[in-house]
Amino acid sequence: MTNAAVSTHQPSFSPLRLQHRSLAWKVGAVIAGSLFLALSSYIEVPMVPVPVTMQTFAVTLIGALYGWRLGALTIAAWLVEAAVGFPVLAGGDAGVLHFVGPTGGYLFSFPLVGALVGWLAERGWNGNRVLLAFAAMLLGNLACLVLGTAWLAAMIGASKAITFGFLPFIVGGLLKSALGAATLKLFSTYRSPGAR
Repeated sequence: MTNAAVSTHQPSFSPLRLQHRSLAWKVGAVIAGSLFLALSSYIEVPMVPVPVTMQTFAVTLIGALYGWRLGALTIAAWLVEAAVGFPVLAGGDAGVLHFVGPTGGYLFSFPLVGALVGWLAERGWNGNRVLLAFAAMLLGNLACLVLGTAWLAAMIGASKAITFGFLPFIVGGLLKSALGAATLKLFSTYRSPGAR
């Protein structure tokens, strides 16, 4: 396979390119990613029992940009920050109680969602293939909803969980998937210095 063929599958900010970065750079990426996740948590529409936030947009985007390993690690670092008391969850909340409450399933799904989207991005479901990027983002959002709703169902029953924890988030998931794919497309148009 030629270099030209490889580059068509890898945007300049590609998870495959990140594997060759220094440890210090990767630590910086984890810090930046967890900050981005925290900021996305402050963009919310309060709903009961689960608010609508931009967290899933950030989770899927970090997965796609960082790859499955670094993406999942970044998201897990953000969850640890929340558990120890940093105000990084929806509306600036924090603490371990959020991990055992109605939102717990969604929170625990985030590293898995980031890993799923990152794994797909590493296989070409990225900004160079915008429809595949959209599909990857959509699968990530769907996985989050399914896992979060399953957790919620154990607390309030399946019917209520679907009504309050799944259905209201479908349109938002579609919109955030489209925004994520468009963002990846923007990243794919820029080439880093020295990229072929």
